[in-house]
Amino acid sequence: MTETIAYFTEDDSVAAVTTRVGDGTDPRLARVMNALVAHLHAFIKDVELTQAEWALAIEFLTNTGQMCDGNRQEFILLSDVLGVSMLVDAINNRRPDRATENTVLGPFHVDGVPEYPMGANISKDGIGESCLFEGRVVDLSGAPIPGARVDVWSDNADGFYDVQQPDVQPPHNNRGVFVTGTDGRYWFEGIKPVSYPIPDDGPVGQMLGHLGRHPFRPAHMHFIVSAPGHETVITHTFVRGDDYLRSDAVFGVKKTLIADYAATPDGPTIWKSTFDFVMTPEATQ
Repeated sequence: MTETIAYFTEDDSVAAVTTRVGDGTDPRLARVMNALVAHLHAFIKDVELTQAEWALAIEFLTNTGQMCDGNRQEFILLSDVLGVSMLVDAINNRRPDRATENTVLGPFHVDGVPEYPMGANISKDGIGESCLFEGRVVDLSGAPIPGARVDVWSDNADGFYDVQQPDVQPPHNNRGVFVTGTDGRYWFEGIKPVSYPIPDDGPVGQMLGHLGRHPFRPAHMHFIVSAPGHETVITHTFVRGDDYLRSDAVFGVKKTLIADYAATPDGPTIWKSTFDFVMTPEATQ
């Protein structure tokens, strides 16, 4: 380690910190930390952060950590509402224009959900406006992908996921896994999802209030679509016409993910939503 800055000054604050990084440090860690220090110091100098504001920031981060437990991760919520989660996802999931875009996973995915025969109803309580979800899983050329695993979940008619209401909703309510056949088609029955607020009873919710922002997410159905030899797609389909499409609290909406929900007065369900998933080949080393 070569130390070129002996003392900390306002002008040389970044160099004073970054030159302390040891020569044997992992190169990626050194790059990330040096960039973090540079941007953080630039931000503090730009806004001329006061000591009172710095103390408030420390208190906010402390309260955010204290809000976390086995069922809630307030720091992920903070990342979500600042657009960081979506930016990291976008950088790590760049795809051709024709391919289905990713969006955030969200905190309510559950492993071990039962696999159902195609066409099954995932609404265990039967509450809500029934909806048929259908479409195809295809590759970039439009050829069907057989054996694609389609993992789906949504909120209930009151805007809550089953894991949020274990004493109210039956287990795996509005969840299911389906596997496509040779035609690449999927179809299942559920309910038309509704918009709902993210948890706003903690420091992140208070921050949104101070910023004049609402905590709502537009109505959406979650999908994880996976198939051998293809990149896994983690995404939502959003209900066209929802009031919060342009102001999603976690910035998860992309134009290509907005789906039509057509009324079907003569059908077995009240609504029908058709959406095709276009998958890209898995990257090879």
